Amino acid sequence: MACLNTLKHEIRTLESIFSKNHDRFQIVSASVDELSCRFIGKNGKKYAIHANITETYPSVPPVWFADSEETSITNAVQILSNTEGLDNHVLHQVIILLKELCRLHAVPEPPDLDRLHIINSQTNRITTRSSTTSEPMEDEGLDSDAGGSDAEEDEDEEEVETDDADEELAMDMEEGRPKADEMGVEHLATLERLRQNQRQDYLKGSVSGSVQATDRLMKELRDIYRSDSFKNKMYQIELVNDSLYEWNVRLMSVDPDSPLSHDLAVLKEKEGKDAILLNMLFKDTYPFEPPFVRVVHPIISGGYVLVGGAICMELLTKQGWSSAYTVEAVIMQISATLVKGKARIQFGGAAKVCSQHGGQYSLARAQQSFKSLVQIHEKNGWFTPPKEDG
Repeated sequence: MACLNTLKHEIRTLESIFSKNHDRFQIVSASVDELSCRFIGKNGKKYAIHANITETYPSVPPVWFADSEETSITNAVQILSNTEGLDNHVLHQVIILLKELCRLHAVPEPPDLDRLHIINSQTNRITTRSSTTSEPMEDEGLDSDAGGSDAEEDEDEEEVETDDADEELAMDMEEGRPKADEMGVEHLATLERLRQNQRQDYLKGSVSGSVQATDRLMKELRDIYRSDSFKNKMYQIELVNDSLYEWNVRLMSVDPDSPLSHDLAVLKEKEGKDAILLNMLFKDTYPFEPPFVRVVHPIISGGYVLVGGAICMELLTKQGWSSAYTVEAVIMQISATLVKGKARIQFGGAAKVCSQHGGQYSLARAQQSFKSLVQIHEKNGWFTPPKEDG
């Protein structure tokens, strides 16, 4: 709990020094599991930078990533993955990040960094002191004279208050998040189960994927559970075998004026299914490489859906992808692309004919057709539709 208290204190310190009105560096939002910042470079250009604080913090530093792919930003962020010891703490991380950003952008360091350095050195003493003792600070008083200094008494009182506030702090962790975070009990349970699974994997040494991908996907899942589109049942999410690296997505709603929307209504009448099932596979290089997305059911013609169920979208290729894209944005873009491409669900005989001509959906077929598609477009370029087509 001492680490959690220190983290909470560091976050509050950062928010007080680098407010949303700061002219160089701003803490946009913060909680004990994620931090969103904004760096303001030359000519007022703004860069969004995020950090995910994992279960292994502070033995492992937060995982940082930026919306921008400019080298002046990515290089600064990359440095933070190589820290150790006290430099893994959020306060240290921000100091390192801000100094490097200012250097790379050739802008002066804000005077507030000096204040942060002073607070940082104070925090170092407290952190070092608590990390070298196996018992709370009050035990140190046993070795001190009865007439100890006022400062020592104040420290003892502060430690007692800290211990008494454990339960309140846990509540603050939830209350500190925006009210928009409110989500169903089953979704909170899913997130907690995933955290527990990750902790067990770390203890067993059987971690799958990468820390960066895992933390980003956890953030994506939390954001989806909070989003209006998800709450309004435009789509549903299911993790295959509780894996963050494979998602089943059910598109429940598309443009109501489209033929595809009508087909979904017919699908419900005929088969009792009211969604287009997509499968998303993520690599441990995510978010720097796109997920592989395919249609699983039903059989679709048009809509840029290829043999095997792969989807023809530049956004889903390495050259068209950006680490700034979110999973929800990809889902909504696929929904719009299906409609724009005049996708239609194949029923009965039409579906059988489609299957007989090699259109039966499978992962292997989808991967092969997508690979061929990418090779063609790398050679001939991608078609950009007219602006009036959206």
